[in-house]
Amino acid sequence: MNGSMTARDIEESFEDPFAVRLLPDSSRFGAQARYFNLGKSDGGDGIFSIYRTNGRVFRVICSRGFSEQEEFFYQRKLRQALQS
Repeated sequence: MNGSMTARDIEESFEDPFAVRLLPDSSRFGAQARYFNLGKSDGGDGIFSIYRTNGRVFRVICSRGFSEQEEFFYQRKLRQALQS
């Protein structure tokens, strides 16, 4: 990540056709209806976001660049999707 993440980059990460959306396995996040998104911006930057949604509107709580483990997980899921 180049350090200049924009709102558009975050939106693009949700529009990524290979984005991985995860439900939390912690009751702390589940009780507050928070979810996780791992996606890439059009520029190829990996973005991890925590968000809430009512099914129509997404509210991003926090976003940051991928960690090494998140990049590995995203790439693994991408390969699985392309092999299907």
